[in-house]
Amino acid sequence: MFNTTEIGIDLGTANILVYTKNKGIILNEPSVVAIDTSTRKVLAVGTDAKRMIGKTPGQIVAVRPLKDGVIADYDMTTDMLKHIMKKASRKLGMSIRKPTVVVCTPSGATSVERRAIQDAIKSSGAKQVHLIEEPVAAAIGADLPVEEPTANVVVDIGGGTTEVAIISFGGVVTCHSIRIGGDQLDEDIIQYIRKNYNLLIGERTAEEMKIEIGHALVSHDEKKMEIRGRDLVTGLPKTITVSSFEMQDAMRESFLHILEAIRSTLEDCPPELSGDIVDRGVILTGGGALINGLQEWVSEEMIVPVHIAPNPLESVAIGTGKSLSVINKLLKAAK
Repeated sequence: MFNTTEIGIDLGTANILVYTKNKGIILNEPSVVAIDTSTRKVLAVGTDAKRMIGKTPGQIVAVRPLKDGVIADYDMTTDMLKHIMKKASRKLGMSIRKPTVVVCTPSGATSVERRAIQDAIKSSGAKQVHLIEEPVAAAIGADLPVEEPTANVVVDIGGGTTEVAIISFGGVVTCHSIRIGGDQLDEDIIQYIRKNYNLLIGERTAEEMKIEIGHALVSHDEKKMEIRGRDLVTGLPKTITVSSFEMQDAMRESFLHILEAIRSTLEDCPPELSGDIVDRGVILTGGGALINGLQEWVSEEMIVPVHIAPNPLESVAIGTGKSLSVINKLLKAAK
């Protein structure tokens, strides 16, 4: 009974995941809220709200209250968290009374942003809120020995941010956080299609393209995909075929920024830990880790072994939940 009142939340730009010790991931919903603009009433949260993106009548808007991993709209995030907590307690078959919550924050978040996350979780009914840095949570979730004095390099490519961190002794030794992630890659695709084909496509189409034929900057067998959008010249629907080579062009800039962040982090690494990195390499987590060819590309560019975490999409959530057992050690390390 006591364990179930401890939950870990991965408050992501794209998805919110809730983890409990006994049942693992009990909830994985998109971070989207649909509201009626005239009454400010929340109509749907999560999957139901995501289905509405780009398809709603005038007064209903589907929005993401989190931007780049931090809270952009405080009231809406609080409403969303209340809904998520209710859903989680239904899944657990009991009401979660005043749970202890561990929630992750991007390592680049300011103290104001951290405070907002803490307050939003508290007002959704939590008794205690512990914040943990996202890369540390990702490393714990990927089963890395974070408490040992060895370098664990984590590259967490989420929806809003990419965090690259070297973790040793339960703390972040050096870290770079850039506000480029899955959302930016989607935006790159939208702009590329608009510029080269005069075709307007939505976020969901861009995301499907990224998953189906998106490819990191390595040679591969060409894949093609048919997509539909609105022709900007005639205003009528139109279908085109796009290849995975074009996708490489579209996302090239963002990939190079991510690589630069990895490089900068490794350059800041203390020499004592550099040897560990050559042996142990780099772990990729987050949804971005699943992009075709990314592991191979980073490995070629960095000349170190690159591994993908067992559950890249769930690493941070699992890490927040598991960190409850090591949170005291981690807090000591942070001090």
